[in-house]
Amino acid sequence: MEMTLGEHLQARVARVLLRLPPRVAGAPIVRDGRALDGRSQLALAMARWMRRPPLHRATLAGARHELEVSANVLVRESAPMALEEDHRVAGPSAPIRVRVYRPRGIAEPAPALVYLHGGGFALGSLDAYAASCRGIANDARCVVVAVEYRLAPEHPFPAAPDDALAAFRAIASDATAFGIDARRIAIGGDSAGGNLAAVVSLDTRADAVRPCFQLLLYPVVDQTRSFPSIESCGRGFFLEKETLEWFCRHYLPDPESARDPRASPLFASDVAGAPPALVMTAGFDPLRDEGDAYAAKLRDAGVPVEHRQYGSLIHGFLAMTGAVHGAREALRDATDALRRAVAARG
Repeated sequence: MEMTLGEHLQARVARVLLRLPPRVAGAPIVRDGRALDGRSQLALAMARWMRRPPLHRATLAGARHELEVSANVLVRESAPMALEEDHRVAGPSAPIRVRVYRPRGIAEPAPALVYLHGGGFALGSLDAYAASCRGIANDARCVVVAVEYRLAPEHPFPAAPDDALAAFRAIASDATAFGIDARRIAIGGDSAGGNLAAVVSLDTRADAVRPCFQLLLYPVVDQTRSFPSIESCGRGFFLEKETLEWFCRHYLPDPESARDPRASPLFASDVAGAPPALVMTAGFDPLRDEGDAYAAKLRDAGVPVEHRQYGSLIHGFLAMTGAVHGAREALRDATDALRRAVAARG
């Protein structure tokens, strides 16, 4: 989506403001015994200065546009890809568009990450997450295949997990055509995409080709929103409690679906046999506690889990790697773990 001249100007102003000393954002914020990262606090203050309303106060079209134009503003620039092109794979009702990112200098068949974007199941696109996918591909030295699954409310649950599962299976079955190694395909995603990656990881346990690793970045895993961090971090830290409720109304028109394991992986009766995982949570994220609980559930079931808690960061830090040092470190941790996981299968 093309940005208007005014939106380009706002993006430039945002980058300039984020070079200011963090102290201009006010006294440090402490919540649940954690101190908010200074640059993250400055980014939140900047959004207030620029009068950016929470997503749930916009129309659906307005919220989608807001994410499209803002998602790449604070992402660290990455080297161009050797290949970046769109394909279509078989889906449950119609072909699914995917975008392949291949870094320079990696041989075929290459390791790969099938990536599912965030956006509350109602927002987001391949374009909105392009800069983040390039960064992951370059840092992890792997092919990234990003999936454009159907969005709610036009396509409510279970359209998104159905598409995610179909896309993974199609990519795995045609790995040679994508120039990737079927033994070294990981699955990952952030927020809503982390939810879908967790669902695919569970749904493919009996498949001949399964993900070798799951990368879950601040995932949604409990649609009942019952953990304490929903309240303690549900206002003022980018992802609002009311926004989560707004997303849920679009995605789960039947409230009973919130306990379906394909909507809330935390409610799965058995997660044994899921692929090894890295679960990353942020201290100032309303989804923090449920992500922590899912990491514990996997570990208790015997799944190899690395659980990293970034106590000073907010939800969505993948999109802040160009402005927040802690976000860059978190991305480095993620891509290092991904690189090790796929190397172990080589």
